[in-house]
Amino acid sequence: MQYLMKTRKKSPLIYNIMSEVGSNFIANGLIAVGTSPSISNMPEEADEMARKADAVILNLGTLSKARAEAMMVAGRAANEAGVPVFLDPIAIGATDFRTTVIHEILSEIKIAAICANAGEIAVLGESLEKTTSPDSSLEENDPSIAEKVARKYETVVIATGQTDIVTDGKRTSLCKNGHVMLQNITTSGCLLTSVIGAFAGVAGEDIYEASIEAVTGYGIAAELAMKTATGPGSFIPTFLDQLYFLNEDTIAAHQHLEQ
Repeated sequence: MQYLMKTRKKSPLIYNIMSEVGSNFIANGLIAVGTSPSISNMPEEADEMARKADAVILNLGTLSKARAEAMMVAGRAANEAGVPVFLDPIAIGATDFRTTVIHEILSEIKIAAICANAGEIAVLGESLEKTTSPDSSLEENDPSIAEKVARKYETVVIATGQTDIVTDGKRTSLCKNGHVMLQNITTSGCLLTSVIGAFAGVAGEDIYEASIEAVTGYGIAAELAMKTATGPGSFIPTFLDQLYFLNEDTIAAHQHLEQ
């Protein structure tokens, strides 16, 4: 696959519209895997920033009207420029405003991949009515629901859970790396979406394969971090270290994939 190596060689510009809650963690995580991160939530900058980027990340964290406008502007500009757009539909269904914005994005913008937890994907697949917070998920991550969403929106879907699912609606991989400690730090899923965007930004058309390597490598970094970390406070810097030192050989040696 070698998307990590390509990412570090190219240092792609990853433009994020996202929650300020995780901006520092996500910027540091993107730097650790070899990218040049950009974070701006202003509608006035969105068109120009999107056209310059190698990938655009639309993260629905702390949503506002201005941020929603920026996402629409950036998404349209990216589509026109041929830049892939990645959506993290955080807490879809929690409020009418949030849900409406997400559906507007999905109806008007071509999305290269949707990355969300199992509960959020279930809402998109109409198997669950709503999520109540960014941490709401399901105990069971059903591949058939993720596949349904992928076919509906003609995109790659990454559904995270105890086992992560990557699917384009025809091909499906179960990624079994990771550690529960990721659930105990904020915006770990947000960073994953941005890392997927980074790998896919150098992948050309194969967003599916790039997503598998990103999800697997991210999970392996978490596993390795917990060999020395003792809790969430020590996990964060150790996890960033493991992302920084991650390489293709480590991924190949530790990956647990099921097609």
